[in-house]
Amino acid sequence: MRPLFPNLRNPVAAYAALAVVTLVLLVLPHVVGNAFGNAWVRVIDMALLYVMLALGLNIVVGYAGLLDLGFVAFYAVGAYTYALMASPHLAEHFEWFRQMFPDGLHNSIWLVLPLSAALAGIFGVLLGFPVLRLRGDYLAIVTLGFGEIIRIFLNNLDHPVNITNGPRGIGNIDPVWIGPLNLARTHELFGVTFYSVHMYYYLFLVLTVIIFVITIRLQDSRLGRAWMAIREDEIAAKAMGINTRNVKLAAFGLSATFGGVAGAMFAAFQGFVSPESFILMESIVIVAMVVLGGMGHVWGVALGAVLLYAIPEFLRHTARPAQEMLFGGEIVPAEALRMLLFGLALLLIMLFRPTGMWPPPRQAMSAAVR
Repeated sequence: MRPLFPNLRNPVAAYAALAVVTLVLLVLPHVVGNAFGNAWVRVIDMALLYVMLALGLNIVVGYAGLLDLGFVAFYAVGAYTYALMASPHLAEHFEWFRQMFPDGLHNSIWLVLPLSAALAGIFGVLLGFPVLRLRGDYLAIVTLGFGEIIRIFLNNLDHPVNITNGPRGIGNIDPVWIGPLNLARTHELFGVTFYSVHMYYYLFLVLTVIIFVITIRLQDSRLGRAWMAIREDEIAAKAMGINTRNVKLAAFGLSATFGGVAGAMFAAFQGFVSPESFILMESIVIVAMVVLGGMGHVWGVALGAVLLYAIPEFLRHTARPAQEMLFGGEIVPAEALRMLLFGLALLLIMLFRPTGMWPPPRQAMSAAVR
């Protein structure tokens, strides 16, 4: 319990805090759904996906200090793996495949999710090999190029052999089934109605908690300390006997694995994937979540992911009505105003909270001393 609530020294208080947080998270979708509608529950679902992505990227950026601008590539690998393994796409475009699987592939989540994570992890290690000697801007440029290569590859792999269906994307993706339970349908239990967005919320919450616990345990592990040693001074870390090559590859591999999990859940949740969902801007937003939340601090990264996804969505729905109420009409287009306020918020945070909204305790103390 101590890593989860480091500021609570009393075990009873830590368990009480855990109980309160658990209760809030369990009732959150029903409270939000009843008060504001299920559209906002869907926003929470997507926010949890971004929390998974931000926690994964935090391993590379926050723990190991390696700037990765192509993280969305692993998100795409996980999404397309799920799409190909749980849809009729391959059977529709390959006769020999149709003869073997007339209805297409409809594999269980218990097979597809680990496969998506493993394949994304392999791609992460493959990315790690050529960038082992790179640092700073050079590393950022190479990883940015890798992310764009994956997107362009997915966008053009519809000929001569149609695997990804190109810019048209892959549809009719199976929802998640957990035993006889279809998460895409509405269910009722003890008189409480659970809509599809509620069911996916609980699945995403479980996966987010698992990733959260893994990353927070890694922080104080031998591997985590090696990452932080490389972040502070790679030459000194190598001189102390740390195998920097293997440690960096582990960072890229684990980070990509979590990205693959989020990608697979995105494909199942949306029921459709296309290359447009994995553009460079997505990588930049995820990096912003990590940096502005507090690099290296899992609580801060999670907070940054939630706020940086929820605030633009809130502005999307309120920018126009607010202008009409104040000025009698829309002066600035809602999308432009949304991005303007979003950018202003990022600027203010970087000016007044350069270490992030919720930095690691030691980093916060050093910033206060300065």
